[in-house]
Amino acid sequence: MSGGLRLAGRTQALAAALLAIGAGFDLASDGLFLTARNLQNLAVQSSVVGILACGMVLVIVARQIDLSVGSLLGLVAMLVATLQVEGLAGGASWPWPFALAAGLALGAAIGAAQGGLVAWLGLPAFVVTLAGLLVFRGAAYLVTDGRTVAPLAAGFRRLGGGIEGSLGTSASWALGAAAVAALGALALRGRWARARHGFEARPAWRDALPFAAAAASIGAGVLVLCAPVGVAPARGIPVPVLVLIGAALVTAGLAHRTRFGRHVFAIGGGGEAAALAGIAVRRVTLGVFAWMGLLAAVAGALTAARLDAGTNSMGTLAELGAIAAAVLGGSSLAGGAGAVGGAVLGAFVMQALENGLVLLGVSSALRQVATGCLLLVAVAIDAILQRRGRR
Repeated sequence: MSGGLRLAGRTQALAAALLAIGAGFDLASDGLFLTARNLQNLAVQSSVVGILACGMVLVIVARQIDLSVGSLLGLVAMLVATLQVEGLAGGASWPWPFALAAGLALGAAIGAAQGGLVAWLGLPAFVVTLAGLLVFRGAAYLVTDGRTVAPLAAGFRRLGGGIEGSLGTSASWALGAAAVAALGALALRGRWARARHGFEARPAWRDALPFAAAAASIGAGVLVLCAPVGVAPARGIPVPVLVLIGAALVTAGLAHRTRFGRHVFAIGGGGEAAALAGIAVRRVTLGVFAWMGLLAAVAGALTAARLDAGTNSMGTLAELGAIAAAVLGGSSLAGGAGAVGGAVLGAFVMQALENGLVLLGVSSALRQVATGCLLLVAVAIDAILQRRGRR
């Protein structure tokens, strides 16, 4: 099976699993799981894991790993919150756009620094980022000596979603229609390209079915996010979901439409061969970790905005969710293969499992057991597919 077909098969299986999880938890929870309120909360909660998973795809494709993203998320969230409330070193508080910019810059800089240690000093990414996990978690505590910092600026809180932090129903439906139109244009462009280059035309249904499924998924998603909850007015697409969509599109564009992305896949396929081919392996590695650091900072800002506070425990174990989502979505731990769309879908599967177990009253300890088992299953599936591919 080719890499593209394998990833497509994984994505389809993951979509089927997500539907099965939703149906199963809805039945077990007496209809609570598939309510508009819960699905809207699930979308917002999945956004942070999905954003981290987007960056983790490139890291894993490059045959690296980043264990520090959860701690970096917590450090950036605490820094952004502290700058808004208390300022720097007891000074005046910062306007939230400046605090946000500082947090994003810190995340990208830390990611680049870790990438530099891996690329130029030759240190194992596992060791570098494991050290980062400990250092950044401790630093998040030291920023305020463990105190919770709240409340945050009203404009910043909108980034976390809610009634004021959503796109609105009209704009949401317009965005959904634009997305469907863009998918249709891409499908037609693919058919025209095949005809222009003399390839045999595929049956129309081969292109129509995936387009119809994607369009139906977009329509269903917008419908759920635009549904009113109780007496509250309909909100539309929340800002965190918009940020997730943007992060996924940009990361997918980097991976598949730029020289940088092609070099990332080449490095994952074989670092020595990539270097002999003239690829700047060190610079590409640094760029991958810098992008991961920036996305971790974005996720940290969204988390602080949603909670309206900065706490030193934010992001705990988020790195495991990001890795599991990327692997579930088809990223191979052996490097050289991965899909951003699959990783986002994997994030929704991870969060749906967590959400459903919470609705059933399962304890935190058992939820961690379930998450660990799901990660183990994902890695086992990847290993089995790798062995079949070598045969």
